Amino acid sequence: MSNAIDAGAAPITSASSWPRPSALLQLLKPVTWFAPMWALACGVVSAGVPMVDNWLRIVGAVLLAGPLVCGTSQAANDWFDRHVDAINEPNRPIPSGRVPGRWGLGLAIVWTGLSLAVGAALGVWVLAATAFGLVLAWAYSAPPFRLKLNGWFGNTAVGLCYEGLPWFTGAAALTSLMPDHRIIALAVLYSVGAFGIMVLNDFKAVEGDQKMGILTLPVQLGVENATALACAVMALPQVVVVALLAREGKPVHAAIVAGVLLGQGALMPMLLRNPRKRAPLYNATGTTLYVSGMMVSAFAMRSLLGH
Repeated sequence: MSNAIDAGAAPITSASSWPRPSALLQLLKPVTWFAPMWALACGVVSAGVPMVDNWLRIVGAVLLAGPLVCGTSQAANDWFDRHVDAINEPNRPIPSGRVPGRWGLGLAIVWTGLSLAVGAALGVWVLAATAFGLVLAWAYSAPPFRLKLNGWFGNTAVGLCYEGLPWFTGAAALTSLMPDHRIIALAVLYSVGAFGIMVLNDFKAVEGDQKMGILTLPVQLGVENATALACAVMALPQVVVVALLAREGKPVHAAIVAGVLLGQGALMPMLLRNPRKRAPLYNATGTTLYVSGMMVSAFAMRSLLGH
C-alpha cells in the first residue's frame, strides 16, 4: 500500500484546545444521515406494528441509524483520512485543527459505545445489526482493512450500512423479533441496488483516486463500464422486488415499483451517454425514484403483515 494512504503517516494536531460543538457536528456529517434514516423508516413501516404505540422505540431507532451509527462511520472515516484531507481538503474539521488532537478518534470511539448501548436497549436483534454495522463502518476506513480502497468491498459495505441494516433495524426495533423473511429479502435486494448508487458517487474523483491508489470501480473498470454495471446492479434487484410483490398478492404495489423502475430506465441512457457529467443529475432523479420504490415496498409488507 502506498505511503500516501498510510493512515499512520499524518501528524496529530495539538490537543491544547477543545473543539467547538459545531466542528464536532460537522465531523458527524448530518447530510449523510438521511439515507440510513429513510431505510430505517422503511423498516418501521414494513414491520406492520402500530407506530403510535411505539414512538419511543422509533425515536431511538432513528437516532441509532442516523446520528449514532452513520455519525460514527463519518467520524472514523475523517480520522483515518486526515493525512489525505490535509492535502486535498485542508479546511475539513480535523486537518484544519478545529477538531484538534485525538478528538476525532475519541468521538468515533465514544459514538461506537453509545450506538451499542442504544442498540442493546432496543433488543437483541437490533444490537446484532448495530454491531455488524459498526464493524463494517470501522473496517471501511481503518487499517488494515480499509475497505474503501477497493470499490467492490467498500461499496458493498456502504450499501449494507445505508440500506439493508437500517431497514432490518427498523423492523426489529418495533417487534423485538427477527424480522419476517420477506422484509429481510427486501432489505437485501435494496442493499444490492444501493451498490450501484455508490458506484455513481465515485465518478467525481477518478483522477485523484488513481493517483492515491484507491481502486474504485470507475478506476478498475473505466467510467463507461462502471456506469453500465451500476445501472444493471440498480435495476435487477428491483425486477426481483416487483416479482416478489406480485407473488405475494400485491399487484398494485408491484405495478408502482415497476413504474418507478421504468422511470429510472428512461433516465439511464442519458447517464450512459455522459456518465461523469450526468451522474449528479441521475442521483437527484433516478435515485429519488429508487428510494420511493423502497417505501412503496415497505407499505406492501405492512399490508401483508396486517396491523
